[in-house]
Amino acid sequence: MTEQENTMNIDFNKSDGLVPVVIQDEQTLEVLMLGYMNAEAFEKTQAEGKVTFYSRSKNRLWTKGEESGNFLFVKSIHIDCDNDTILIKANPIGPTCHTGSRSCFKTEFNQNFIFELENIITDRYENPVEGSYINKMRSKGLNKIAQKVGEEGVETVIAALAETEEDLIGEASDLVFHLLFLLKEKGLSIQDIAKNLEKRHQ
Repeated sequence: MTEQENTMNIDFNKSDGLVPVVIQDEQTLEVLMLGYMNAEAFEKTQAEGKVTFYSRSKNRLWTKGEESGNFLFVKSIHIDCDNDTILIKANPIGPTCHTGSRSCFKTEFNQNFIFELENIITDRYENPVEGSYINKMRSKGLNKIAQKVGEEGVETVIAALAETEEDLIGEASDLVFHLLFLLKEKGLSIQDIAKNLEKRHQ
């Protein structure tokens, strides 16, 4: 039985029936928020696949997004070694914070925006926008997309050798974008690359 199936693995008795729950973006791994669950909230979260907390201010169960529509869809659930803290990796729909920010923690910038960019590219595939750059490039086929990666690679090398740091950052950004685009066109993702790099490292 997995930890997602067995609520008895969680010690709800340590803190008056509540345990802290850390919510992490499944794609970017950014920490989005901290909430609390009791056993009923945990069971509801498992059953519905949407994160439900126990609101200490309202003294009731509270499904994140029940008013805003910004739900947190559960991708995986993990329990810590002391069985008194839960980590949930989720797919957030819209901003997580009530202020409109992607995270309740005021970090300077999204260090994992590359993953978010990959999601944006995927959205352009699933919901084509007429006149968008991705739509235009897709209409020209795989060869053109691959060629663009080669061009941006050369421009990145030139910038590294003979141009400013700002130019290098710009060209490298173009290269990463088009590489993500090419991977998507081939049915791959940056996670495939990460897994391969991890395997090489091991």
